[in-house]
Amino acid sequence: MSQLNSLDLPERGSATGAPPRAASQSGSRVWIWLVALGVLIVAGFWYYRSHTKAQDPAAVGPGGAGGSGKGRGAGGGYAVPVVVATAQSGDLPVFFNGLGSVTPLNTVTVRSRVDGQLINVAFKEGQFVQQGELLAEVDPRPFQVQLEQAEGQLAKDQAARHDAEVNFERFKLLFKEGVIPQQQLDTQQAQVGQFDGAIKTDQGQIDNAKLQLTYCHITAPIAGRVGLRLVDPGNIIHATDASGLVVITQVQPISVVFALPQDQLPPVYDKLRKGVQLEVDAFDRDNTYKITSGKLLTIDNQIDPTTGTYKLKSVFDNKDSALFPNQFVNVHLLVDTRKGLTLVPVPAIQRGPQGTYVYVVGQGNIVNIRPIMIAQTTGNTAGLSSGLKPGEIVVTDGQDKLQDSSKVVPNTSPTGDASTDSSGAPAANPQRNPSQQQGKSGRAGGKQQ
Repeated sequence: MSQLNSLDLPERGSATGAPPRAASQSGSRVWIWLVALGVLIVAGFWYYRSHTKAQDPAAVGPGGAGGSGKGRGAGGGYAVPVVVATAQSGDLPVFFNGLGSVTPLNTVTVRSRVDGQLINVAFKEGQFVQQGELLAEVDPRPFQVQLEQAEGQLAKDQAARHDAEVNFERFKLLFKEGVIPQQQLDTQQAQVGQFDGAIKTDQGQIDNAKLQLTYCHITAPIAGRVGLRLVDPGNIIHATDASGLVVITQVQPISVVFALPQDQLPPVYDKLRKGVQLEVDAFDRDNTYKITSGKLLTIDNQIDPTTGTYKLKSVFDNKDSALFPNQFVNVHLLVDTRKGLTLVPVPAIQRGPQGTYVYVVGQGNIVNIRPIMIAQTTGNTAGLSSGLKPGEIVVTDGQDKLQDSSKVVPNTSPTGDASTDSSGAPAANPQRNPSQQQGKSGRAGGKQQ
């Protein structure tokens, strides 16, 4: 019985008698192999896709969208889409550009010259007035009374003089007869002279009263545009008032004062000394819109040592009142014109260790690097003195993907070929998305080939 109790019996629910822990370890190994196999399948698929994408540019061929991202030469067998322009022959103006401020030729603060009550304002704010036109009126009645008093005093002194002159004639007869002495005759003669002086004083008082009456009618001293009214009717005004009645500004014509570096003084001064009338263009604050054109009037007689600049004054007719006093403008002074240059857009100019150069599109749409010499740059146009001939095609956009002997797909610039920008202002080119431009160029290149 003791031996039967020591026998190991299998556990319930186990037909084979295998331990449960061994079965669990076997299941874990199966899952590990399944995960490893899945990782290998994903890695193989990723490698296949990556290898296929790397071969796409060669499969697409020249001008394809895949080739536009990495193409840097003809050896790759595909072309780079670029924007091109044709060089032209022409003249290029030479401008000196400066910052200026619109300054009226004349500015007058209208003040009363007499004291009194303002009874009438004859102008409207912002109105254009002519010289001598009535602006305001001061109460003239006090000065009319003064005039009448002066005229009465004059009549009194004239009557007294007449009496003194008659007595002087009598005294002369009495003196001849020896009735009166010489002293009495001389005294009567002096009295006539005193009345002559009093009459002149009275006449001066009359003229002064008439002048005050004239000053009661305030007129425009210059022709121009009136500003805001500074005094309302009914107020007592004085000749000593600092503010005045209104400010008149002459705006036709009007001047612009601007500054240029002192290095640009010799050519300007030489032109003025020879009597050449230099043209001046006024542009807006953003330097994009031409407001009006005028003439250079004169230059200042000294250079500002603090800034190293000198001032110039130009005059504009301003018939349309486009220029406003104290307005900020960009001034372009036309000094000279360079003739017989080869004109290309400024974006075509590239700079590197070898100097300035352009990419020239040749036979078979192969670009070559061409060194150039820039003679003048005005606005968005560069004038070349050597290195390029009129009619040759240069690359204006997409140069970062090019090198010498690269093959390209040329596309004409929407702004056209190179042209002379006579205003000297920077051209306003529409902004385009580079990725969209390259995609369109690539599709166009694929269709051509």
